[in-house]
Amino acid sequence: MRFPIVIHKDACTGYGVTVPDLPGCFSAGDSLDAAIESTREAIACHIEGLLMDGERIPARASLETHQGNEDYRDGVWAIVAVDISKLSSETRRINITLPARVLAIVDQAAVREGRSRSGLLARAALSYIQRPEGTLPGLLTDKPERGSSYRASSRRVRGPADRRE
Repeated sequence: MRFPIVIHKDACTGYGVTVPDLPGCFSAGDSLDAAIESTREAIACHIEGLLMDGERIPARASLETHQGNEDYRDGVWAIVAVDISKLSSETRRINITLPARVLAIVDQAAVREGRSRSGLLARAALSYIQRPEGTLPGLLTDKPERGSSYRASSRRVRGPADRRE
């Protein structure tokens, strides 16, 4: 997808870039090339954020419409191409197996959050994937918080050797 951008040269710093079709999407760079490259990344991140929040990508306006905006009067215009195919919001049906107890907990949380089951599971999966490296929330691989310790379960875990034939 192609996006018009407006580049402003600051006297003391570098180049500032605005993406008129994506309100709130800005970038900068020390050189013109660096500013344009970082703008590609900013656009991809901005669109990914919109999609993750369940928002639509704003409709694009014509270049002539943007050029008539006084905020962009002193800027230099350029067009950048960004491959957003990897950021598609297309949904796909999948089949997963969960214990009934877990499914009940998921459904209760979805109702409480005002989401669908699929929406809640998608958001939970993304949160899990984006967690800081080396942390697994709620599992014993986490380090305990300061002043607390893990409690061992009094239940005995049976293994294959404990099975009767």
